[in-house]
Amino acid sequence: MSDVLLIADHASNHVPADIDLDIDPVLLNQHMAIDIGVDPLGRLLCARLGMDGIFGPVSRLVIDLNREEDAAGLIPSESDGFAIPGNKLLDADGRRARVERFWRPYHQGIAARIAAERPCLIVSLHSFTPRLSARPEEARPWQVGVLYNRDDRAARPGIAALRAAGIVTGDNEPYSGKVLNATMNMHAEANAVPYLGLEVRQDLIGDEAGVAAWADRLGPVIAEVADGLRKAAADR
Repeated sequence: MSDVLLIADHASNHVPADIDLDIDPVLLNQHMAIDIGVDPLGRLLCARLGMDGIFGPVSRLVIDLNREEDAAGLIPSESDGFAIPGNKLLDADGRRARVERFWRPYHQGIAARIAAERPCLIVSLHSFTPRLSARPEEARPWQVGVLYNRDDRAARPGIAALRAAGIVTGDNEPYSGKVLNATMNMHAEANAVPYLGLEVRQDLIGDEAGVAAWADRLGPVIAEVADGLRKAAADR
């Protein structure tokens, strides 16, 4: 096992055949259903750096794996202005069944991996849309955002390394890890494991060339942060 673990909650747009979201299938290839570019980027980074990776197996429209179990948006009835009619039909039993089928085993798997061998660093990989359909006037100029809540041991050196590499970096932008940080709160902060929450702008990693270019840029940053944490642990 590697001492660095990558987690990509929204890597898939898969909707099981027995779940009818009642949406235009075109939406499944857009940001409300999947973090565009994260699956190929995450797998390439894992291969290059020898990291273990855990990749979310279903679309965030089926269930949002980066939400607390009791969060209102866990099974979304709308996303970025688009209704998800099939989810509106779920009753309490249907909601519980979806949690048991997808959310609970996913988070149990993460917990088991961390318990089996504690990582020196968790990399949380997401991507964000350059512009929301519901708020097109809001520009999102950052190339990468670093999200964190209370524990900034990896975030601070990560931000510094990204900026030193000439990457336009948001500090808890385009949104804050103090609000949207469920998986890292549960598995990193709760276990005092340092984590680097990376959000890459989707238009930068929407094709194979972009994925390769950003693996080139992000790989050394992750390695630098991990090396710093290893050194700090050895010095204690």
